[in-house]
Amino acid sequence: MGLYELQVLDNFNNRTYSNGQAGSIYKQTAPLVNASRKPGEWQTYDIIFTAPRFNKDSSVKSQARITVLHNGVLVQNNTSIWGATQYIGIATNTWHKEKEPIILQDHGDAVSFRNIWIRELE
Repeated sequence: MGLYELQVLDNFNNRTYSNGQAGSIYKQTAPLVNASRKPGEWQTYDIIFTAPRFNKDSSVKSQARITVLHNGVLVQNNTSIWGATQYIGIATNTWHKEKEPIILQDHGDAVSFRNIWIRELE
């Protein structure tokens, strides 16, 4: 949704801060385990995301939640997302539409994405 970032990066023998490594909710929740494959091998992410819900007064009715399997390994288990992921500062919940576009970023690294499937769950 452009607001909630699941970290996707080369984390095989690549040390980084715990809540910034592959499979983390950026700067919020570290993954349960580092499931990264070696560089040059395809990484897989199966993601179940539930958008936050807002009351009519724009307050949060229910926070966003995410479950992530990274290379078939559970790394986020129905994890509550505290709010929009921030590079600097504390996560905040601000009203937004229930459906927003998905954004993929690469920070200038050689990255390829393939076989992206999106299925709306009711």
